[in-house]
Amino acid sequence: MMAMTMHINIVSAESEIYSGTVTAVYAPAEAGEVGIMARHTQMLSTLKPGVVRVVEENGEEKSFFVSGGILEVQPHIVTVLSDTALRAADIDESAAIEAKTRAEAAMKDQASEMDYAKAKSQLIEAVAQIEALKKIRKKK
Repeated sequence: MMAMTMHINIVSAESEIYSGTVTAVYAPAEAGEVGIMARHTQMLSTLKPGVVRVVEENGEEKSFFVSGGILEVQPHIVTVLSDTALRAADIDESAAIEAKTRAEAAMKDQASEMDYAKAKSQLIEAVAQIEALKKIRKKK
């Protein structure tokens, strides 16, 4: 028996990152990771920085880093909209580690609440990228 499928589009502010037919999607929703199969009930959720995983029809799993955003689920189509979305393979680990260090330093000597909030969100994103890399490496 063939697995039920659905279509997914992963889109960033700059471009479409991925579009394809998949059997499952796993995403870092605000309330925790959600798993979505075909014919999932309609849903709209904000996403935290983290990894969106898709399982293609052939069983191959692909991972994408998102900086947060919106997850929209319709019965046969899933859309992920994120300011930043990267194929996991495209994450630059040294840049992510550098960003983490910069953000931590900025949080220590912030001049205002706004600087602190911005540094904190940069730190969360950098840490999420590094965590995404660790997860992907474990699978290989």
